[in-house]
Amino acid sequence: MTNIAVTTWSLEQTAPTDLLPATAPEGDVRIVRAEVPSPEFSRFLYASVGGDIRWTDRLGWTYARWREYLERPGVETWVAYDRGTPAGYVELEPQDDGVVEIVYFGLIQNFRGRRIGGHLLSYGTARAWDLADRWPGLATTKRVWLHTCSKDGEHAMDNYQRRGFRLFDTKVEEEPEVPTPGPWPGAHPARP
Repeated sequence: MTNIAVTTWSLEQTAPTDLLPATAPEGDVRIVRAEVPSPEFSRFLYASVGGDIRWTDRLGWTYARWREYLERPGVETWVAYDRGTPAGYVELEPQDDGVVEIVYFGLIQNFRGRRIGGHLLSYGTARAWDLADRWPGLATTKRVWLHTCSKDGEHAMDNYQRRGFRLFDTKVEEEPEVPTPGPWPGAHPARP
């Protein structure tokens, strides 16, 4: 198996005023919290959004592992719907000392390029900043952070920076090159 160099960038906001919201896209786009922990739905989102960009770290999770993670206090999944169809999601996880990580964020391939991503990221980031309001016992959010890498979508870094995230760390590591798992083989033919 061959290795590839993967660059990982970590970005942060340190105040709610850092957020630079995107304009909402035209049409019937709604963002709704998935309030019932559902391993089936979360795995569907994970595989559908990350399949063409090599998200593989959770593919081996058992049902019990998904449920355990989703039932942790403060973990939230916000789903963007375009005319009733799931288009993408953002997953938030509180950490120590008032820090919230945007653990996963992305759109299903067929919904990219429609201005949904900026809107979803803006909404999810705002929810990260007010997460303590929904979860008594959590500290006030003092920092929101995320990471992206060179395997992610071509517009990911630009979207994060346009929403007010600032780079605070860069790492380059060799990783085994894995095939794009897709949600299933042949789901996304190559685009011209």
